[in-house]
Amino acid sequence: MFTNQEIQKLTAYLQQKFKNPGFSIKPRDKTNDSVEVLLNDEFIAVIYKDTDEGEISYDMNMAILDIDLESAA
Repeated sequence: MFTNQEIQKLTAYLQQKFKNPGFSIKPRDKTNDSVEVLLNDEFIAVIYKDTDEGEISYDMNMAILDIDLESAA
């Protein structure tokens, strides 16, 4: 489960890393093992939390459809 503090830190990290204030993160409706990443209010990815031997890491998974690539070219 993600805490509000984790969500705030992850949001700030993405905004700083990509130099874009349009990133936001929100809890998912049907599960608490991940959160949704939004860019300018559009869903773009999911972040999962992994705890292993007391260390926490976050994995961001972004699916890119082939039709999305066509419109970007």
